[in-house]
Parts: sequence; C-alpha cells; structure tokens
Amino acid sequence: DSPAQRHGVPVTQIAAIEALNGKEFHLNAEHILCVEETPDTVVTLTNRDKVVVKEKPDDVVRRIIDYQRSVRSVGRE
Repeated sequence: DSPAQRHGVPVTQIAAIEALNGKEFHLNAEHILCVEETPDTVVTLTNRDKVVVKEKPDDVVRRIIDYQRSVRSVGRE
C-alpha cells in the first residue's frame, strides 16, 4: 500500500508539493506508486518516473489529505 492508502486516503487527489529546486508543482495522487525516504523523499509514479521532493513522506500524505478535505468542504458551508 502507498502512504496515502495506509492513512485511509483514497488515492484520487491532487496535491501541491515542492521540488528540490524550490518550484511548486501539482501531483495527481492517483499516479503515486510509492513514497520513499532515501534520505531524500522520492515519489515513484505508476509509469515508474521518479520525482524528488523537499517534503518528508508524511508531509506528502498530509498535503493529499488537506487537499481532499478542502475539495469536500466546497459547497458545504
């Protein structure tokens, strides 16, 4: 299971994360195969591409959870 799945998050979210060069980008969590700390955080996508990010693995999962909550709360206020 991916970290998102271990945290009970459906892997269908998009989260903003930061690359090592400091640029923010959005990652579709449906395409995350795994997140590893090697000691850098490496996100492996389902197409086997790898993305190295500044965040720790738990932070990547937290951003997915936060995004999911923000999307679910739209229109419920």
